[in-house]
Amino acid sequence: MSTVRDHHIGMIVPSSNLTMETELPRMLRAREEIEPDDRFVFHSARARMQHVTPEQLRAMNAQAERAAAELADARPDVVATACLVAIMAQGPGYHCTAEDAITAALRAEGADAPVVSSAGALLSGIAALGARKVAIITPYLKPLTQAVADYLEDAGVEVVDALSLEVPDNLAVARLDPADLRDHWKKLSLAGADALVLSACVQMPSLPSIQPVEDEAGIPVLSAATATTHRILTELGLEPRVPGAGRLLAG
Repeated sequence: MSTVRDHHIGMIVPSSNLTMETELPRMLRAREEIEPDDRFVFHSARARMQHVTPEQLRAMNAQAERAAAELADARPDVVATACLVAIMAQGPGYHCTAEDAITAALRAEGADAPVVSSAGALLSGIAALGARKVAIITPYLKPLTQAVADYLEDAGVEVVDALSLEVPDNLAVARLDPADLRDHWKKLSLAGADALVLSACVQMPSLPSIQPVEDEAGIPVLSAATATTHRILTELGLEPRVPGAGRLLAG
């Protein structure tokens, strides 16, 4: 007789983010369809951020420990934090600093959940695919896209091409049509690329386009959201398998 297990997912979410709480649950609900013994419950804490500027990103990072303390009361099984660029804009390797600070805040409140950042998850997702060279699409202004590229390069991932959609308002990013990515990716040069990061941002919707673009491009396609889901499942000791979400989550 099977036993249904509930896995509690804590999320630290930018206050203007509309996508992390839709794409991650959508992927894990799809997983429930093929693995019904594992169910997922979501709990969010928010950190204020309206515009993707260096000042607001720094201010949002400063709220992470408060948000973690709030989530600790729910005793989550894993805590995931996003926004990717808020971490990457602070300089190479900052995801380790951010994850350590959130971990310390959880431990101080008696919670022992592992911590996943979307920035660290993107790196581990690229590594899980065995990719060394990637092309990326971001919604950011070009200087922030460059910060993301520099972050990846510092971690040993070559960025062969990048496309900036240049949308500074975070709510506007959430309203971008993910179907447009099926055309945007064709503006990139994929020569030498091992993988395509279709959305280097958990706020820019991309999930409906991941599998179609992967099928057309002929190389693995991932996003900050699929990479974060991969890390969440891995930290929970579960097979990272979500149907129709690209090779990274093919199990």
